[in-house]
Amino acid sequence: MLVGVLLVLLSISGVVALVRAAEIKTIVYAARENIGVGDAVGSDDLIAVEVHLGDAEGRYLGEPLEVAGRVAVQRIPKGDLVPVSSLGSADRLGRRPVSINLTEALPAAIVAGVRVDVWVALSDGRNGYAEPKLLVPAAEVAHVETSASALGGQRETVVHVLVDPQQLPALLGAQANKAKVSVVWNPSGRGS
Repeated sequence: MLVGVLLVLLSISGVVALVRAAEIKTIVYAARENIGVGDAVGSDDLIAVEVHLGDAEGRYLGEPLEVAGRVAVQRIPKGDLVPVSSLGSADRLGRRPVSINLTEALPAAIVAGVRVDVWVALSDGRNGYAEPKLLVPAAEVAHVETSASALGGQRETVVHVLVDPQQLPALLGAQANKAKVSVVWNPSGRGS
């Protein structure tokens, strides 16, 4: 009988220890609002949340909170936990945001964080355009703005894409020479 009571007590204490271990929560940080690539990240941009992460605890920004001088190197949506890998120094970015003005409608899928291919058709000198060529494959969209003229005229969309420095001259040159620039959603996120 004594052995039975000891086994019951050991079983109960084991279950209590297991439940207490499962209740252990970790404080990590989530984005208070959308954080774009290149945005400086401060404690005001983050909210503390208690979560059960288990072995994944080290992958997310936690205590002690050290964000001084750090910027987002990838987009962090509002409410998402902040991966440690999404923060870095500004020199790690490398890419530069370029604004592309478009008059044609964009698919609803083209939002900040997705990848697009940027195609350019140069003027043929006769009121037309040459065959389009892929200029920037798999560029990340940093921001999308849509506006209409004051009198309800043509709607214009500005897509801000992140471009590697070596791709900048060709894209900026095409825009300066009035080329037709198009943005095409790239759901695979891979360059061709």
